[in-house]
Amino acid sequence: MERRVHDTDLCIVGGGLSGLCAGIAAAREGIRVVIMQDRPMLGGNASSEIRMWVRGAKGPENRETGIISELEEENIYRNPTLCYSVWDGVMWEKAKKEKNIELILNCSCCDCETVKEPDGERIVSVTGWQLTTYAWHTVRAKYFADCSGDSVLATLSGARWRVGREARSEYGEAMGHEEADRKTMGMSCLIQARQTDHPVEFIPPEWAYVYEKDEDFNFACVRTPVADGSLSIADQQIKGATSMSRPHKLGTSETNFWWIEMGGDRDSIRDTEEMRDELLRIAYGIWDHVKNRGDHNADNWELEWVGFLPGKRESRRYIGEYVMTENDVEAGGKFDDIIAYGGWPMDDHNPAGFRSYEYSFPPSILYPAPSPYGIPYRVLYGREVKNMFFAGRNISVTHAALSSTRVMATCALIGQAMGTAASICVKEGQTPHGVYLNRIRELQGKLLDQGCFLPGKKREIPALSLGAKLNLSDGDREILFNGEERPDHDWKQNYVSLPVGGEISFDFGEKKKLGTLRILFDPDFSRKSVSENKKMRVFAQRAMRGLDFVPMKVARTLVKRFEIEVDGRKVAGYENWHNSLFRLPLDTEGRRITVRFLETWGADDVHVFSCDVN
Repeated sequence: MERRVHDTDLCIVGGGLSGLCAGIAAAREGIRVVIMQDRPMLGGNASSEIRMWVRGAKGPENRETGIISELEEENIYRNPTLCYSVWDGVMWEKAKKEKNIELILNCSCCDCETVKEPDGERIVSVTGWQLTTYAWHTVRAKYFADCSGDSVLATLSGARWRVGREARSEYGEAMGHEEADRKTMGMSCLIQARQTDHPVEFIPPEWAYVYEKDEDFNFACVRTPVADGSLSIADQQIKGATSMSRPHKLGTSETNFWWIEMGGDRDSIRDTEEMRDELLRIAYGIWDHVKNRGDHNADNWELEWVGFLPGKRESRRYIGEYVMTENDVEAGGKFDDIIAYGGWPMDDHNPAGFRSYEYSFPPSILYPAPSPYGIPYRVLYGREVKNMFFAGRNISVTHAALSSTRVMATCALIGQAMGTAASICVKEGQTPHGVYLNRIRELQGKLLDQGCFLPGKKREIPALSLGAKLNLSDGDREILFNGEERPDHDWKQNYVSLPVGGEISFDFGEKKKLGTLRILFDPDFSRKSVSENKKMRVFAQRAMRGLDFVPMKVARTLVKRFEIEVDGRKVAGYENWHNSLFRLPLDTEGRRITVRFLETWGADDVHVFSCDVN
């Protein structure tokens, strides 16, 4: 078999949203990146193979920005009907457009070469098998990142890792169990259906399970103590947690059948194939129940897709320099080295999954979490392997904290932070730990400049802009330069409002060397102008498609057409712009810069959170 060798700065194993965002962030910082992905497309759980909704922090003012927002905005513009194959193309294109990224798809990492040095192990290369070309690919790199979800490099590299739930005594977590175990949250094979204007028959396969009535699979809350000594359901509800049943009402803004879940009480890696077979029997049996057993108003609904690749919630987690816990989440994550944030509830799925109806215990319990809460940089690397990062659902957190940090929009933020940190390592010869010791403020500044929100941190405004004279009122100038690029929790405006056709002009008093012009437009954090369908307002993906489905629209608040002048000379103009973050390297000299906003996507005025030049 052919053997191919690649040399690069950063090798990322895994091309889900964390690995994709890490790769894009690193490549844009000017370093060479190889992404080794074991599937034919990028996106992981968000791809067309699994189709899990991308979820993140609760609260409209906490919506994730940065690369994940850029991906969503592109998908809305190009893919208003939310076709999953087009979404696959959007993610693939974003990676391919970066000249510093090399993709190796359909390639499973299966070996890792390390060398032992006085201060720890160092990875020299990883090797993967590519299914389509029957070739071995060896990637040699300065730094490596495990974004595989299952932490494939953990057992190959000598890094520390663990599986399962911690004992309550280990970190003092209320969600902890009396004794540690290896149980995890399970995996799911999702189903999707569409509503037609005529009756559609469904004939189930003979191997599908049969569920004659809801009680055959649904959960009825029984307030009894749990056998393993953990909190009873009654106690959990007193804490403010919410127990969940298995809803199966069909509709555009209804369930995606997340609860077709198995494997948390098995080995979440070794038993995946067996669990997939069981999940398919359940999935087809559930659809048979919805269509043929009882009145579910499903006569005109047609099964459109069934996932044959299980989407995983949890498997191996690395043990990093710091282990983030339930207590950290509940305290709001007030870390000095904050590099990302979460805000999804601690959504702890029953290891028994679909079989949990047999145990008087719900499929999932939602423990409240503050939104947002900070995530520290130290959970992205360990000390045993000095040139390796990790990002995604495998970061250094307890099981309880993972139940919140695992959702994909949060993982995307973590990936972007990790890729940016890796670029600092390459350029400045730092280890991942060295970035924490010497470059954490630089990392945070880069993330803020990339449009990422870091709770408690303000973006620093370039001195060139602060010294310029603007054509704005003192109040608008203060808003433009306050370093806060979203509404606050009291839903205060926090943007400069201009009429369509209005402009922002900088006068520096004399000719200056002009670097990058940066503008952040209003992406409509409420998402009300993006979709009439409730679930589609959260992220631009869908599950069921009813006749009430309305195609997505670019946010009305985004600027569609604008132009830029330097000393009265037009240097750039844009038609059909549809992103919230705009950056333009000017690389020229000039005394005056004018940005003229000519058209929005429907709003009566222009909203600008920030506009400056360095």
